[in-house]
Amino acid sequence: MSTIKRNIALENIRNIGIMAHIDAGKTTTTERILFYTGVSRKMGEVHEGTAVMDWMEQEQERGITITSAATTCYWKEKRINIIDTPGHVDFTIEVERSLRVLDGAIAVFCAVGGVEPQSETVWRQADRYKVPRLAFVNKMDRIGADFFHVIKMMETKLGARALPLQIPIGREDSFKGVIDIVRMKTCIYDSDVLGSTYRIEENIPEEYAETVAEWREKLFEALSDFDEEIMTAFLNSAEMDIDKVVSAIRKATISTAFFPVLCGSSFKNKGVQLLLDAVIDYLPSPLDLPPINVESLKREKDKTVLPTDEQPGALIFKIMSDPFVGELRFVRVYCGELKTGQQYYNPLSDKVERIGRLLRMHANKREDVDSIPSGNIGAVVGLKYATTGSTLCSKADPFLFEKIKFPEPVISIAIEPKTKADEDKLSYALEKLAKEDPSFRVRTDEETGQTLISGMGELHLEVLVERMRREFKVDANVGSPTVSYRETFSKPVRMEHKLVKQTGGKGQFAHVIMEISPLPAGSGIIFEDNIKGGAIPKQFVGAVEKGINTAVYGGRYGYPVVDVKVSLVDGSFHDVDSSEMAFKVAAVNCFKEAEEKSSPKILEPVMKVEISVPEQHLGDVIGSLQSRRAEVEGFEESAGGIKIIKATVPLSEMFGYMTNLRSQTQGRGTFTMEFSQYRELPENIKKQKFGITF
Repeated sequence: MSTIKRNIALENIRNIGIMAHIDAGKTTTTERILFYTGVSRKMGEVHEGTAVMDWMEQEQERGITITSAATTCYWKEKRINIIDTPGHVDFTIEVERSLRVLDGAIAVFCAVGGVEPQSETVWRQADRYKVPRLAFVNKMDRIGADFFHVIKMMETKLGARALPLQIPIGREDSFKGVIDIVRMKTCIYDSDVLGSTYRIEENIPEEYAETVAEWREKLFEALSDFDEEIMTAFLNSAEMDIDKVVSAIRKATISTAFFPVLCGSSFKNKGVQLLLDAVIDYLPSPLDLPPINVESLKREKDKTVLPTDEQPGALIFKIMSDPFVGELRFVRVYCGELKTGQQYYNPLSDKVERIGRLLRMHANKREDVDSIPSGNIGAVVGLKYATTGSTLCSKADPFLFEKIKFPEPVISIAIEPKTKADEDKLSYALEKLAKEDPSFRVRTDEETGQTLISGMGELHLEVLVERMRREFKVDANVGSPTVSYRETFSKPVRMEHKLVKQTGGKGQFAHVIMEISPLPAGSGIIFEDNIKGGAIPKQFVGAVEKGINTAVYGGRYGYPVVDVKVSLVDGSFHDVDSSEMAFKVAAVNCFKEAEEKSSPKILEPVMKVEISVPEQHLGDVIGSLQSRRAEVEGFEESAGGIKIIKATVPLSEMFGYMTNLRSQTQGRGTFTMEFSQYRELPENIKKQKFGITF
């Protein structure tokens, strides 16, 4: 058994993710990195279904990344832990939880498409976690490739200060190399081996001299803010110390003051080695990042942890069912170390857990190790209670890392086992999948008794149902997708409810008075205890809150109630007949009566949609969108006479839209969509869909 020993110093570790819009070349870039760092002997190809990081059958069949995969490789005696994340918006949760534990990232952009919708989503997620990034403009050999247009899109669409460290030599078929504007050298790729080797030339081609000078000036202007010596040398046109320049770029990148941009063609092997050099030079090690704030469970003030601390601290960021070892829990160790056979405290479940095995991951292959020191990513086997977002630490000084936020699902389907024999297998499979994926929810409809599964989109649920069939051998009947609506109050209501039951012996008594009012979208459910003078004892107030949490699960029309404030203002109790159960039931009844009186609103999920269509089909597509209750917000020009329509459309109107779009555009139209917000369902649609008016 090997150990992830501290023979790799913390400053020589890079924990990075590769993120992008679907089809920008993320997985191909990762495959090339694995080849050049010696992890793979043969280059995997997405289009052939041989990509190492896309190891699931469905990923290989569909040519997309579904689940984030982790691997470890080495470059110039530095260890790089890589997570390849999905690009499809339905799997955005995979990106979210990966970014939570990464120190840096490579954002891959297509040289033709530039900043596409999911690029924006993952960029904003990385902004939220303040993740330093390098940008890699891929597919420079494609027709329509435009490096400087991508730089401009990064500035306008992402609000990012993007500064190239390389200038491409040629583009499309003539792309043959790059100019390194830091070292002022030219790198020419050898075309006879598809660019996998290159030669360095000292001279800058004359036709690029002006462009290089312009961007070099912009780079050093930006660096002057980080290093006075560079500013002085720049102002005096003096010779630059390259080590100082690299150090200043590193400092600026880690502070996210700007984002270095490189370019290449991963499929043709051009630019990948230089990208690896940039990862080592500019992305942070665990030591370069500020101390991590954690919530202390023993001290009054919260504390911070450092990678050099001896006490253990690790975050579980992903759970995966494995047919050979059971449940794998992916873990990032922030301080101290995890050791096989040792016990660690899990504050979320208030349990002490023992680690059975520790693994270093390489996609779906693994290697047993006896410890994982701080700054590293690995997997744990043998934990029973740890869920996504759980902390492992010492019981003597317990603390919690910041929770991972998960989006609410927007689409549901009914599912039932095909045979009696499949019943138990189905519930087991659903339990396992829900544990793995926090954006996947399972519930039983109270009225129909049907099992409903909910997720982030049609593809998300399609993939999960397919996984049930393949991995868990469950045959199930699946209904048509339905929209996950929400309900909320339309006006404030004051409601009183008294529960009095006498059945001989001890009865049931609870009396509550509540004021319930609507809140702005996204506020959630807020409960306030405004009881004065002990009208209701504290233990019964807690039962009232539990009752409210039960009541909001299914409102007047069976959908979850959102965005209301519930104030418990008065009530009374009986010394003998009152109980926590009585107050919980009274709270549920009071809330339901209040919602009825409030004339509740139904809210529907609205999606942000971007549609790329040839200009000649623009009118037909807009007409179709308007018939789907779309609000068109604007247009953008793209390469090759393509128009991009930006719109918001209710999710219920988008089912089957791809077929419609293809027929309108002779197969040339494409679209992406992601959840935007919940909005009130119009009166006429309520009547049409639900046969109700308010």
